[in-house]
Amino acid sequence: MPALRAQGLRRRYGDVVAVDDVSLSVEPGEWVALTGPSGSGKSTLLALLAGLEAPDAGEIWIGDTPLSTLSDDARARLRRREVGFVFQTFNLVPVLTLAENVALPQLLDGVPERTWRPRVEAALAAVDLAHRAAHLPGTASVGEQQRAAIARALAQEPRVLFADEPTGSLDSGRGAEVLRLLGDAQRRGVTVVMVTHRSEEHTSELQSQFRISYAVFC
Repeated sequence: MPALRAQGLRRRYGDVVAVDDVSLSVEPGEWVALTGPSGSGKSTLLALLAGLEAPDAGEIWIGDTPLSTLSDDARARLRRREVGFVFQTFNLVPVLTLAENVALPQLLDGVPERTWRPRVEAALAAVDLAHRAAHLPGTASVGEQQRAAIARALAQEPRVLFADEPTGSLDSGRGAEVLRLLGDAQRRGVTVVMVTHRSEEHTSELQSQFRISYAVFC
């Protein structure tokens, strides 16, 4: 069974058609990169696939669950339990520490501390932020905030991880580290769907290393 499937997705904003009749199927453990120029609908498609927005037409399945059959609350629960999302703007809560931000989806889902705490500590260590766990986002660099956002997604142990330009705010060294983290998640069986336009990510070496499939939207 595909980890993620979409059929006939359409989304428009007024006169602008952002997504027009998109269908795709992503297998468990596959890494799909959505590429194309700015304004081509990549981020909108990612939000649709993750259940953050509802399509005007079409259907999305995460595993065997069609999202259109779920209430808003049920869709939110599914995102907390099955999906990780790395936002382009990080979406960290400024009054919470980095560790609290990483733990937040699990806290909202009622996960007991004995379960979420080791997940959070492991995720922060994986992105080299264990020493910054008690700091607020406002005291962290852009790169540290990006890594905290990735740690939050990884700590949920998601079935599917969506990432919107996850290396866009990082230098080449940190960007390579982020790609390695996503590659580690993929090797553990996590399905990765990533929006990108950075040409250095479109190399045969990375495609071979991470088994990236490309879906180009222009």
